[in-house]
Formats: sequence, structure tokens, C-alpha cells
Amino acid sequence: QNYLDNFWPDLKAAHELFDSILQARRERESESQENNGKEYPEHLPVEILEAGIKSGRYIQGTLNVNKHRAQLEAFVRLQGFGSKETG
Repeated sequence: QNYLDNFWPDLKAAHELFDSILQARRERESESQENNGKEYPEHLPVEILEAGIKSGRYIQGTLNVNKHRAQLEAFVRLQGFGSKETG
């Protein structure tokens, strides 16, 4: 802000761009605080997920997505299993 004010006071487009970036950053920080620092809100509470995993209703694994064919190719690697389960 100081740089723009001191060296480019008449460059309106740069000031507008700076204000836009600043506002977007503030909104993102505000959303992050609302979500307790998590980038995405949780779909289900942790307690329900843990109970579902214990009962066998849910499975726990790691989602791997092909970066070159992300829309078409991904698989879930289940914890404790060496094989892949595709989907």
C-alpha cells in the first residue's frame, strides 16, 4: 500500500487491484477462522465418522488422483491392505 501511495499515486488500476487482493485475502482469513483453520468444512462430525469406521459402515483410506487424468482416474488405498480398490 505504501509503495503504491508513494511511487504510483495516480495509477488507479493498481490501487483497485491491490484493494481487490486485500479484500479477497481478508475474506479467506475470515472463512478460515470460521472453519477453525480448516480449508474445507467437515461434512460429518468426527465422532460420527469414527463410529462409522468402527461399525464398518465407513472405510478409511487414502484417495489418490492421477494428476494428468484427474477427471477420469483415481483410486482409494485402504489402510492395512496392499491392494487398490478402484472407483
